[in-house]
Amino acid sequence: MTPALVLRLTVDPVLAWMAGMGVRSDDRARVLLLAIAGQESGFRHRRQVPVAHAMGLWQFERGGGVAGVLRHAASRPHALAACQALLVPATPEGVHPALEFNDDLAAVFARLLLFTDPKALPGVDQPEEGYGYYVRNWRPGKPHPGTWAGHWRNALEAVAGERVGV
Repeated sequence: MTPALVLRLTVDPVLAWMAGMGVRSDDRARVLLLAIAGQESGFRHRRQVPVAHAMGLWQFERGGGVAGVLRHAASRPHALAACQALLVPATPEGVHPALEFNDDLAAVFARLLLFTDPKALPGVDQPEEGYGYYVRNWRPGKPHPGTWAGHWRNALEAVAGERVGV
């Protein structure tokens, strides 16, 4: 998949639906979500390789991001509503395997993990701050700072392309 296709088919529809739940988003969230998915999965792997500890385009671990989103006071009501709407048991054991095949659920959980951070989302012109935001929230075991700028640039291009109807 490409960042533009993930934006059009998954991120934008999910963010529009979440706005009705009170989780507002703008281009900052769109760019950050795409950059993180690029960094985590390359838009190719919905199951972590070589060992499937993390699932989905945003690579959530059951006891990490999944449990955190389900537990955090800011995200919990939204996560429960999303699980109910998407017919997924609202438990780490229910959500984690579903992320591999349900990109909408994965996007919801990714946006909600960002929602738990008390700091404002970084601007679209702040890739370094975006990387810090990503590392603080995803806590990657093996971060790759050298690839971040390319994923950020690809995310910016996808978002800009959607505005002009490409």
